[in-house]
Amino acid sequence: MLTLREVTKEFRIGAFGGKSVAAVKGVSFDVVPGEVVSLIGESGSGKSTIGRMILGLNSATSGSITFDGLPVRAGKEYYRHVQGIFQDPFSSFNPVFKADRVFAMIKEAYYPGVPAAEWGERVETSLRDVRLNPGQVLGRYPHQLSGGQLQRLLIARALLLDIKLLVADEITSMLDASTRIDVLNLLAELKTRGLGVLYITHDLSLGTYLAERTVVLRQGRVAEMGPTDDVFGGPLHPYTRELLSAVPRLHEAWDDAVPVETCAYHEGGGTGGLLEVTPGHFVSCAGLASCPGG
Repeated sequence: MLTLREVTKEFRIGAFGGKSVAAVKGVSFDVVPGEVVSLIGESGSGKSTIGRMILGLNSATSGSITFDGLPVRAGKEYYRHVQGIFQDPFSSFNPVFKADRVFAMIKEAYYPGVPAAEWGERVETSLRDVRLNPGQVLGRYPHQLSGGQLQRLLIARALLLDIKLLVADEITSMLDASTRIDVLNLLAELKTRGLGVLYITHDLSLGTYLAERTVVLRQGRVAEMGPTDDVFGGPLHPYTRELLSAVPRLHEAWDDAVPVETCAYHEGGGTGGLLEVTPGHFVSCAGLASCPGG
């Protein structure tokens, strides 16, 4: 379904754009139908930049991003199948319009010929699918709804389309703990319908909870990727181990951070190259400062 191959994104910087900085460097991975893939890394690692390129909001400097075998092209037909949800749900709504305006815009753009009564039934069905009561959310302004309700409204909007891929960028970071789990359980339920999800987060615990596969980014490169149980249960890259050591654990004192040591995998593929250590589990030196190839 979604395929990234050696994707690089550079941004021009400086007063006259004479210099450039690479936010994403040679990233490759796939998302297949009915699968959740977590894209994990610290702030500035390139996660959101990748999400924006998949959504057609930014173009790649080099490499390729394809969906169902075709290059990504931002436009009405592409967004019929690919939708994004972002960290701040309030920014996705116009504060002067009531929540049902979101669904009216979908009808105007994609289903102008559907009778109003039939459309109303579709909207109510999509809201119930995300465990919202239509009577409690339609007709209300965004400020009258909680962040969790707004995020579920956005998911319901996506369900009204023929959606195949959902890019979820830090969608739970502004929610309280109980609402966060509700939203994650909803995504897990949707994948059983064949929906592919790219779940972008800096929170390792949430990534572990949701995803079958995990991609760990460091400074724009893939440091490690593979089945989530392998990546988190037996991390091979020093950076992955360092991230895991920083996760708080109840009733335990925190361990000291794992030192970033010389990378044992540099010879497997060179800086940024990936070595398949076990089936489906890839690791790279990713340009560690102490690595001879860094």
